[in-house]
Amino acid sequence: MQADLNAIRDAGTLGVQARVVSPGGDLAAASGTAVRGRKVPIPLDGHFRMGSNTKTFVAAVILQLEAEGRLSLDDSVERWLPGLVRGNGNDGRAITIRHLLQHTSGLHDSVGDIEKKMHTERGYRTYRFLRMNPRRLVALSVGHRPLFSPGSRWSYSNINYLLAGLVIERATENSWRKEVKRRIITPLRLRNTTLPGDSPLLPKPHAQSYTEDAKTSRPFRATVLSLGWAGAAGEAVTTTSDLSRFWRALLGGKLLPQRQLKKMTTTVPTGAPGREFGLGMAKQQLSCGVTAWSHPGGTPGFITDNAVTQDGRTSVIVSRTTYPGTREQGQATARLIDNALCGTSPTD
Repeated sequence: MQADLNAIRDAGTLGVQARVVSPGGDLAAASGTAVRGRKVPIPLDGHFRMGSNTKTFVAAVILQLEAEGRLSLDDSVERWLPGLVRGNGNDGRAITIRHLLQHTSGLHDSVGDIEKKMHTERGYRTYRFLRMNPRRLVALSVGHRPLFSPGSRWSYSNINYLLAGLVIERATENSWRKEVKRRIITPLRLRNTTLPGDSPLLPKPHAQSYTEDAKTSRPFRATVLSLGWAGAAGEAVTTTSDLSRFWRALLGGKLLPQRQLKKMTTTVPTGAPGREFGLGMAKQQLSCGVTAWSHPGGTPGFITDNAVTQDGRTSVIVSRTTYPGTREQGQATARLIDNALCGTSPTD
C-alpha cells in the first residue's frame, strides 16, 4: 500500500492519503506533503472535501424515502417541483426521480460550467465564495436545450442532484442537509463528516489542497473554498475513516432494505468501457474479477477515489490534494484500489 501511495505521489500529486478497511483490520497510510514546498506529514485521517461522494448520500436518502412510501422513483420531477424544469425543450413531466439519480435526465450541467471556470487561479478567486440558490442553478441549466430525451442516454450532470435535494425537501419539509444528518451521519456516527453550506473553512487537521492553473500549469492553493452552491451535488467534507464506514454500511445493507439496495445497484451503461452507473454509484470489475462499487469526487483542490466490495466487507478510500489529476495519477490510484480489494501486492 505504501509503495502504491508513493507511486501516486511520484505521478505528480503533492499529497495523498488512503485507508483500507477489511475483515482483517484497518490500514491507513499517506505519501507526499501537506504543504507545497515544505516537508509536512499528511494527517492520516485528515479532513477533505469529498465532492460528488455527496451524491451517494443523497441517493441513499431518496431510496429510504421510497422504502417508507413517501415517494416513488417513477415520480416525475414536475410532481414534486411543479414548473421548475420547463422550457427550451426541457420538461419535468418527462423526467423521473430515477432519471435524476442515474444521470439519464439529459439536463445541461450548469454546476459543471462554474467548476470549469475555477480551473484557473483567476477563476478560482472569482468564484471561491460564490453564493447561489439551487433553483437559480436549475434555471441556468434549463436555459440550455437538453442533451437528449430523458432515459435515452447517460450523461453526468450535477444539476440532477440539486434537483434530488429539492425533492427531499418537498417530501420531508426539511432541508436535504437535515435529512442526510438525521438518516445517515448521526446513525453511523460519522463524527467528522459535515455539510458546511457556505462556510469556506475545513476542520482541522487537514492538508492544504492545490489546483493546477489550466492556462499556466502553475499550482495554486485552493483550500479556502465555499461549495454551498454545489449543495447536494458535492458539498460534504469527511475523512477516510468516516467515508469508509458509510460505504461499508451502504453495501452491507445497514442503510437500505434489500429491495432498495437492489434498485441502487441496477445499472445502465455510461459509454465508458467497463463502467456502469446505478443510482448514486458506479460499478466496476477489478482485475481479479471482484465487483466493486464507487463514486469519484472532485473539487478544486481535492480528488476522492474509492471502492467497496459488493458485500460491503472491504473498502478503500483515497484522497489526493492536487486537482485536476493527471492520467498517470489516475492509473496509479486505480492500481492501489485494485491491489487493496484483490489482495495482491504491487510486485505480484
